[in-house]
Amino acid sequence: MRFLCISDIQGNVRALQTLLEEADARGFDQLIVCGDICWPGEDPLEVWKILAARNAVCVQGLGDRALATIDAKKLAGATPEERARVERLKTTKRELGELILARLAKLPPIVRLPLESGHTMVVVHGSPRDPTSSITRDMTEEELMYALGDEPGDLVICGSSHEQFEGKVGDVHIASVGSVGEAPGGTHALGAFVDSGQLGYQVTFLEVPLTSS
Repeated sequence: MRFLCISDIQGNVRALQTLLEEADARGFDQLIVCGDICWPGEDPLEVWKILAARNAVCVQGLGDRALATIDAKKLAGATPEERARVERLKTTKRELGELILARLAKLPPIVRLPLESGHTMVVVHGSPRDPTSSITRDMTEEELMYALGDEPGDLVICGSSHEQFEGKVGDVHIASVGSVGEAPGGTHALGAFVDSGQLGYQVTFLEVPLTSS
């Protein structure tokens, strides 16, 4: 079983399509999305349609929850940048419509998937203890242990930080898959494959160049 794990698409359909084209060429069985799906990019509806067509397993990110729960009409913004972000939020909510917003609201904050080897893969936007709080590369072992919580599973797949990195705390393997739509530098779309079999699993990072057009 091969999982393609991605995160932080943020409404960037071009980056998503570019990454999926490369992933399709390599082959995979199940698409996993670690949240922040549709906002603030320009193509939220197209992104949602692609994920729905591929039966993606999605968890809820901070952006997804904001889209689903914030009443944008009550927001103003103190600076031009903040006002532009509020307008983008309003536009995204209109484009997605009430049905999709309701589905975003119902996305689980964490998903646990059994692997053939008997291991458990935990999918979350931030961390198992707090899906709204990121796991980052510079965390100490003590900080990581706290972020993992009491039942972290064997393999934690997360996003939020926008960076790709791996770590291990005790018996728990952590893989941050990076960002599709807002990876550092903006030159690549990032993700990861998880290959699972009876003898174990392997994580392989995916980095796909984006054209300037």
